[in-house]
Amino acid sequence: MSRLKGWKYVAFLSAFVGGIGLATYPIIIYPMTHIEDYKKSQEENRAQLDQSRLRPEVAGNMNKWTDPFERKNND
Repeated sequence: MSRLKGWKYVAFLSAFVGGIGLATYPIIIYPMTHIEDYKKSQEENRAQLDQSRLRPEVAGNMNKWTDPFERKNND
């Protein structure tokens, strides 16, 4: 098994780092640089939802969620 030396080593490292960069660009960098596009699509998608199905307290037939571990004051 031979070791990479010189320009082959640099080319391998460059390809490795470049591959990681290409893989993370559409996942991390693009959404952070195009925030308005994602906000607009989120508003459009939320406008189509029926809130009474997602939040039962809006429909009036269930109580809001309460924390079961919340300590009650006995003052």
